[in-house]
Amino acid sequence: MTFRSHMDIALDQARAAALRGEVPVGAVIVRDGRVIAQAGNRTRELSDPTAHAEMLVIREACRLAGSERLGGYDLYVTLEPCPMCAAAIAAARIGRLYYAASDSKSGGVAHGARVFSHSQCHHTPEVYDGLAETEAAALLRDFFAGRR
Repeated sequence: MTFRSHMDIALDQARAAALRGEVPVGAVIVRDGRVIAQAGNRTRELSDPTAHAEMLVIREACRLAGSERLGGYDLYVTLEPCPMCAAAIAAARIGRLYYAASDSKSGGVAHGARVFSHSQCHHTPEVYDGLAETEAAALLRDFFAGRR
């Protein structure tokens, strides 16, 4: 089977989030090459600090699967997940995580809490970083530059 990235969909969701005034992070969950759920951040819109793109797609994919476990699913996200989202990824047993830009300030995978490296973490997905990193980082940089 040939690898096909779905990061382009996550980037579209990040752009849509920026247009709503949300931090431009987008995510998509895929199973067997088929998009199951996609979302961008909605923390401000929903007045919900947990409404990160990753949390929204995990919730929707679990709802559709009728299960809290998403083994065999792939998650694409435009920014390194924070510790909250990394913990949810582990709890959902997501198979593979692909993320674009690193987050040295608030990341929870390769930076900061490094959730998957803790002994309390019961599941560690395969992690691939740097997919479309330049484009995702530019979206974030431009968004925050416009806010200053």
